[in-house]
Amino acid sequence: MSMAKTTGGTLDRREVVKAILERRGDALVVTGLGSSCYDVGVHDHPNTFYLWGAMGAAAMIGLGLALAQPARRVVVITGDGEMLMGLGALATIGAQKPANLSIVVLDNELYSETGMQPTHTARGVDLSGMAKAAGFTVAETVRTDKEVAAAVDAIYATKGTAFHDVKVNDKRYSMSIKLRDGAHIKNRFRENLLGQKAFD
Repeated sequence: MSMAKTTGGTLDRREVVKAILERRGDALVVTGLGSSCYDVGVHDHPNTFYLWGAMGAAAMIGLGLALAQPARRVVVITGDGEMLMGLGALATIGAQKPANLSIVVLDNELYSETGMQPTHTARGVDLSGMAKAAGFTVAETVRTDKEVAAAVDAIYATKGTAFHDVKVNDKRYSMSIKLRDGAHIKNRFRENLLGQKAFD
């Protein structure tokens, strides 16, 4: 079986994440597993919920938060492999239509955590097209720095659901982050969001 050739995304994932998080304000951020945890972890914040191993769950965690916290913007930052596992979430989000949810896919068209095998996006699967068909308010594929700037605006300003499939290159960064304890991550996030009374 021949390996598929990726479409050659050129954007740097860390620069994309930096541009997004510089504008986060009080937004709640959920990461997918693996590389997106490391990317977002460079800018660690108590309003970030890291999903270390829950592959396929990031978008649905984001939906739950968006429905529970309608006054806050919720931004899911994940990878193409994780999003492909959770495609059903796009239909559920499209049906629920929260007014405050954005999903960003850092799409290098590879399963970075397991050996850089091509994902289905390397074979032409269009994630933003799927999100558009599911009824997202905004659904775009992002390939240039100019498009990144427009995407960051849409991530925070869209009244509804925003989906951005960002075509990044295959550069790999150090797989390290300060926080790895799932219970601590959950408790820190909940306490910062709801206050100490959440534990009473």
